[in-house]
Amino acid sequence: MRSVRFLLAFVLLTLASSIASASDPSPLQDFCVAINDPKAAVFVNGKFCKDPKMATANDFSFSGLNIPRDTGNRVGSNVTLLNVDQIPGLNTLGISLARIDYAPNGGLNPPHTHPRATEILVVVEGTLYVGFVTSNPENRFISKVLYPGDVFVFPFGLIHFQLNIAKTPAVVFAGLSSQNPGTITIANAVFGSDPLINPDVLAKAFHLDIKIVNYLQKLFGGNSE
Repeated sequence: MRSVRFLLAFVLLTLASSIASASDPSPLQDFCVAINDPKAAVFVNGKFCKDPKMATANDFSFSGLNIPRDTGNRVGSNVTLLNVDQIPGLNTLGISLARIDYAPNGGLNPPHTHPRATEILVVVEGTLYVGFVTSNPENRFISKVLYPGDVFVFPFGLIHFQLNIAKTPAVVFAGLSSQNPGTITIANAVFGSDPLINPDVLAKAFHLDIKIVNYLQKLFGGNSE
């Protein structure tokens, strides 16, 4: 049964990506398999590209996305992102895929943004409370509880999150409209930057006592050097 749900999720995300307008520039050839050695490359379109005649099925594939990931961390979630770094054949194609695992009773993919992509998510297992916040000045909060088979879209660049409110593990698959969507986790970026943002700035911006800011910066492992 799980294999069927996995297949349905993959087909849904594939169809969604095929009708969407990718955010990355359109390729100028059939494909451009990324390669790190420019001496072995013949095309350039965002990255050095392998000679198309040398491309193989391995450049376009990944195995093991059906395997549950470890969620034994502070937030109780684990994101397995398949972007151009994992699948070189994604280069210039404007899409990527992610599996997200959540621990029971509060596994959280914390508030974050994707600076280069819209995200479409389908729930395979679990019950998720999800939402995003619109841009200034409205800062409208849009949220929904999702069940297996439900789909939700997080618009380009907006802050969003997912929280598992079930007593069992949760799994989702997400398609993103970039070969390298990027992720900015809000708390980590603000309180764990390298070097640290001046605590006075954060204290004023968040209306916090500076001692609380100092505590949060230590908690998120910011580098004061």
